[in-house]
Amino acid sequence: MLVFLSLLPILSIFFFLVILRWSAKKGMLYSFILTILIAFFGWQMGVIEIAAASLKGVMTALEVGVIVFGAVLLLNMMKVSGAVDTIRSSFTSISPDRRVQAIIVAWLFGTFLEGAAGWGAPATIVGPLLIALGFPALAAVIIALMLQSTPVSYGAVGTPILVGVNTSVENQPVVNDYLAREGMELSQFIFDVGAQVSIFHAMIGLFIPLFMSAMLTRFFGKNKSFLEGLAVWPFAIFAGLAFVIPYSLTANMLGPEFPSLIGGLVGMLIVIPLARKGFLMPKDTFEFESQDKWPLSWMSDISTEANASRNISMSKAWLPYVLVALLLVATRIEALGLNAIVSAWQISFDDILGTGINHSLSPLMIPGVVFILVAIATGFIHKVDFKGMGSAFKVSWKTILSAMAALIVSVPLVQVFINSGINDAGYESMPLILAHAAAGLFGDGWPLVSPAIGGLGAFAAGSNTVSNMMFGLFQFGVADEIDVSPLVIVSLQAVGGAAGNMICVHNVVAASAAVGLIGKEGSVITKLLIPTAFYIVFAGAIGYAWVNSIGFNAGTLIIAVILLTIITGILYSYKRMRKTKESYKWKEG
Repeated sequence: MLVFLSLLPILSIFFFLVILRWSAKKGMLYSFILTILIAFFGWQMGVIEIAAASLKGVMTALEVGVIVFGAVLLLNMMKVSGAVDTIRSSFTSISPDRRVQAIIVAWLFGTFLEGAAGWGAPATIVGPLLIALGFPALAAVIIALMLQSTPVSYGAVGTPILVGVNTSVENQPVVNDYLAREGMELSQFIFDVGAQVSIFHAMIGLFIPLFMSAMLTRFFGKNKSFLEGLAVWPFAIFAGLAFVIPYSLTANMLGPEFPSLIGGLVGMLIVIPLARKGFLMPKDTFEFESQDKWPLSWMSDISTEANASRNISMSKAWLPYVLVALLLVATRIEALGLNAIVSAWQISFDDILGTGINHSLSPLMIPGVVFILVAIATGFIHKVDFKGMGSAFKVSWKTILSAMAALIVSVPLVQVFINSGINDAGYESMPLILAHAAAGLFGDGWPLVSPAIGGLGAFAAGSNTVSNMMFGLFQFGVADEIDVSPLVIVSLQAVGGAAGNMICVHNVVAASAAVGLIGKEGSVITKLLIPTAFYIVFAGAIGYAWVNSIGFNAGTLIIAVILLTIITGILYSYKRMRKTKESYKWKEG
């Protein structure tokens, strides 16, 4: 019964948002009420404890709101200045193909931003940028959220590993016994986890650019075909390798702080110049149908029209994004010195309402603050008049008000769910009860489902870091019980936690709001279940094969099926492309 009740909040979210297709504002409100009732009657969680967890959620929601507001304000300021038109032309000059544009913007630029900022911020920047390039709002948000996978484990300069995993396993008896047996320090274990995570991610992330392309053509192309997206496989695989190779090398040589930063940067430096020269560019060009044929569900209230009367140079147009990247990096790398200054101002809420629930934040470390400062600076650099600046602020404020209606119930729900362990019934929290039930059900097959637990944590908490905090020790304990390497299982937890970021509700709400797509969160989650399932299943199969050695087992069988499916799809796309060309030549003749 406890397992069933623990599952109800998650099931209700899927029921309201995915099945009934309600807006997040309405669906999450009902789910929040249900979660409160379960916590109160089932877990005997007191009213004060529920209120304290909800207050922590409200404060977190406000932080997310600042990120969304900053991202939208930056876009609107650049739209007013005319920089949006210049940026649009810069990507069009690389390739008019929408598949190529999505891979360069989301996979390469987005992964770099994830390494610097984390916390869902990259999707709020990439989504509006894709809108500016002429992507449908629904396509922009789905592609932007897909980047929230492979680089996430090293987001915000390695926070999910250095803070998430470390906090969960530090000074725990079962961990200390393992370290003593292995003759290693905890710091070495954390380094090894970061290295192992990169290897698992690299094997799966290699295919994410291809998956982005396939999702784009399947749901937003005239022919509604996955094959049309797979046809760009040479460029997509090349872009995947250009990121995952330096990314994995960095994790194994330098540690968890810089893999996504360096991977994204090196990837851009390799791919963009070669793409300009036509290297591995598709022979055909994928373009959306004219905007008057788009369904209303694709559309947002954000205009893609910029101020065409203003001419902004390429360097000036890109300067805001360069400043964003530089400031995010500079404020997060301690060795540069700026981190100590901006993180010095902290606001702490200790023991909220006397419940033991704490919350703290460094206001200047919120990525949204950087976005806002850069947006204001952009107004002056691009010589936008005060009327134009005021217009950008006004439009952005309306956008964030719509988003906050959903965020203000989504994040408190998560906090009640996570903090349900503070109760009078003596029960563990809902997430841990679900995890224990899964462990009892799967036993030695645990590596197959370990990433799913990480994904569950991220879906519920909205954070890879929090998921690792919740389940890191639990995953370690299960590995110890079934006599499997804790290093591998904890790494699978982190990989699954990163994948779960694609569908976590507050990321979806924030990214949707940033592109002006309010009330379509269920549709976004429904489509993103495809790449999320791919990522988690693939990771579980790799993990199972890893601990059971290469040979015929469930892991290698699943890997073979996945790879065979991808290869078959690529071959069919190639065959179809040739048929199309022959048919065209025949008609021309």
